[in-house]
Amino acid sequence: MIAWVRVVLALILFAFATALGALLHLVARRTGLIAEATMPRLWHRLILRLLAMKVHVTGAPATQRPLLIVSNHVSWTDVMVIGSVADVHFIARGDMAHWPVMGTIGRLRGTVFVERQSRRRAAEQAAEIAGFVEAGKVLVLFAEGTTGDGNAVLPFKSTLFASLYRATRDGADEHPFAWVQPVSVAYVRSHGVPLDRRERTRYAWIGDQALWPHLSMLLKGGAVDVELRFGEAIAPFEAGSRKTLAARSEAAVRALTIASRHSASGS
Repeated sequence: MIAWVRVVLALILFAFATALGALLHLVARRTGLIAEATMPRLWHRLILRLLAMKVHVTGAPATQRPLLIVSNHVSWTDVMVIGSVADVHFIARGDMAHWPVMGTIGRLRGTVFVERQSRRRAAEQAAEIAGFVEAGKVLVLFAEGTTGDGNAVLPFKSTLFASLYRATRDGADEHPFAWVQPVSVAYVRSHGVPLDRRERTRYAWIGDQALWPHLSMLLKGGAVDVELRFGEAIAPFEAGSRKTLAARSEAAVRALTIASRHSASGS
């Protein structure tokens, strides 16, 4: 009973904070009286508090520009985790633009929605992403192209890095025009106890899983520790081809994830 009361109260506060945050974000955008980047970060931190998620940060966002952050992807809460500590925009799948609440918030904060199955719009969307990055805005790319179960980093899709490469006459890859920073999100402890393989899957949001049951589970589950690790940024002249860059980024994120688990377990 107590757990359900907590869920209901949290949802009420979530709805109120989201509506107020959206309003203040619009005020910031149109008047400049509030720093526009401030509101998304505060909103993300509030959601994490409602979910009883504590973020432990190792490293920091790179200062080099242009910059693309590439991360593994476990759950919708990854957005809250990264957005709570960095002023970033996200690349999300196209259908999320039409979600109630989350879609509206995404549009307000400049999320780039990508229809990955649409070859017709591929060039247009790549140009949009490139324009964001070249303008100095930091984008986050979940380079697996889907969510994993929290136990393994899935292969990074090299095609998702295409927007960083300018077309050449012979079609060959040149160096990308932006720095790329690997980042890892790992859900590692519940109530201070390290999560095992089975327990980590509870925090994953996979495939077409409904949002509200997952949110309810998180609200009833209690305290969770999340490790957010920023790796060393890869310089454009060191990146190589798209496939090489994807492979290097994937290896770096996998190493950061393993380090987070070892740290959580004290090994």
